[in-house]
Amino acid sequence: MWQRLSFRTQLFVPLGASFLAALILGGVLLQIFAGGQLAEENEPGQRSTRAIATALNNTLRASDNPLRTLDAFVHSLDNSSDIQFRSLEAGPARPMKDDPRKRHGVPQWFIDLISIPDINAASPVMIDGKRVGDVVFVPDLSAELFEKWIGFLALAGLIAMLMVLTGTIAYVLAGSVLRPLQDLGEGLTRIRRGDYTRPIPVGGPPEIRQGCEEANALAATLAQLSQDNRDLMHRLVSLQDDERRDLARELHDELGPLLFSIRAGTIALVEASQPVGNLGNSAQDLLQSVEALQQTSRRILDRLRPLYIEELGLSTSVQTLLRNFRKQAPHVILTDAIDADLNLIDGPLAQTVYRVIQEALTNVLRHARASKAHVLATVAGETLVIEISDDGGGFPAGNIFGRGLTGMHERVRALSGSLSLLRVDERTYVHCHLPAQTTRDAPASG
Repeated sequence: MWQRLSFRTQLFVPLGASFLAALILGGVLLQIFAGGQLAEENEPGQRSTRAIATALNNTLRASDNPLRTLDAFVHSLDNSSDIQFRSLEAGPARPMKDDPRKRHGVPQWFIDLISIPDINAASPVMIDGKRVGDVVFVPDLSAELFEKWIGFLALAGLIAMLMVLTGTIAYVLAGSVLRPLQDLGEGLTRIRRGDYTRPIPVGGPPEIRQGCEEANALAATLAQLSQDNRDLMHRLVSLQDDERRDLARELHDELGPLLFSIRAGTIALVEASQPVGNLGNSAQDLLQSVEALQQTSRRILDRLRPLYIEELGLSTSVQTLLRNFRKQAPHVILTDAIDADLNLIDGPLAQTVYRVIQEALTNVLRHARASKAHVLATVAGETLVIEISDDGGGFPAGNIFGRGLTGMHERVRALSGSLSLLRVDERTYVHCHLPAQTTRDAPASG
């Protein structure tokens, strides 16, 4: 639970708890010591009350008219004095803390918190052996209570001010630390996703600044390694294309004439053996085998290197590929949206586009058991988008890319593109994005 709280919350909760504990401790200390302090401050008044009562009793015993003497004493007392004479007929005096006139704005809960001790003093006044009243000491504690209330408010205000000041400083410091940490975390997330272009802002304490600098250095290293890897893959793809071109040329130059000679000789044999039935049938079968071998040779040459891309352009070559697919799979309804601007693309990029579409359609034909398929190839801004979809059974779990698409994925990565296979709404999608490079220049005039 505590670990899920934010850093600011983890910082402010202990601070607030410590200030609250300080305020409670101040109230406890006030309750413990304030009552004793009030008792000590009013102890001289209690002694004075006892001394005055003793002197008054002695005077009354020596007086010829004690009642007149007592009246004179009562009239001599100041109404505002803490020492008063209370006749037995007046009844008990009201406690000070219940007198609202003596609070001066001090709340009752604060008076209850202090727990004022019983500091009233009463000494009996005797005339002819009978108690006629008491000399009482009823101090006015309003000033002392108000002073302690002001002190308590000052303590609470000081704690609140310190809490606000400390909280503000902690908030600012936490922000100065958290912001660079958040930038560092976002930057590491970008690095994990392969985005090395945006540097991490360097800021905060020296320790965090060092971490940001190291992360930026790591991003630069990974960017260089990624570029080197792409260059290496691009070179490998180029070497593969060169090898395929050389192999296709060798097969065409060596195997082509031999197959043509065999076919020509077989035709001559068929014509010469027309009167003989069995020999003619064998020659006819041989001719069909030779023609099938020639078609197989052409398909192999086409997979090794479709030479007509350079002659007809990529868009026309893709359309030819689609027509061949319709002939091979008449049970599949194939629709397409091929951008004519594809003819402006050549080189390894054109070869990759053709191979991706060819491999995807081969998978549809061999494995998908689909009834409908769609091919999209278009240039959107600076991105070349290829999408092949079908309504077949999809791909096996855990085997997203087969051998053919794995090779295509490597070719696409070599050109800084992306290739993905998705299954959405009972349809299988092959998505490919490549940076569009219109490298085919217009013919020079003149």
